[in-house]
Amino acid sequence: MEEAVFLDLARAAAEAGDRRGAVWTLAGSGELNANLLRFPAGGGVEEHVNEAVDVLLVGVSGEGAVRVGAEEHRLRPGTLVVVPKGARRSLRGLSADFSCLSVHRRRGPLLPGRRAPGPG
Repeated sequence: MEEAVFLDLARAAAEAGDRRGAVWTLAGSGELNANLLRFPAGGGVEEHVNEAVDVLLVGVSGEGAVRVGAEEHRLRPGTLVVVPKGARRSLRGLSADFSCLSVHRRRGPLLPGRRAPGPG
């Protein structure tokens, strides 16, 4: 990546409309993996253990829940959760417009299962 990247996260999340999952991905970085994730209430990423990398999650819009081990943390605009590698974790939307930025060191393309939308 030779040029700086600028993205208005709130605007990108709003413009994603009904799209879900990764609605924006950082391209061209050999070191960072960054994705703007958007999920409806009840949708998200199923519980899994990531042994490879720590993950930084930053709330962008709406409200979501990040479960790390036995603790659940609310993710709202401007809040962040650092999830250590090796921790059991899950992510789900609590509002219809939940989005967050996920950032971690680049690794292989493994993706945990996505949670189907459920009752809010």
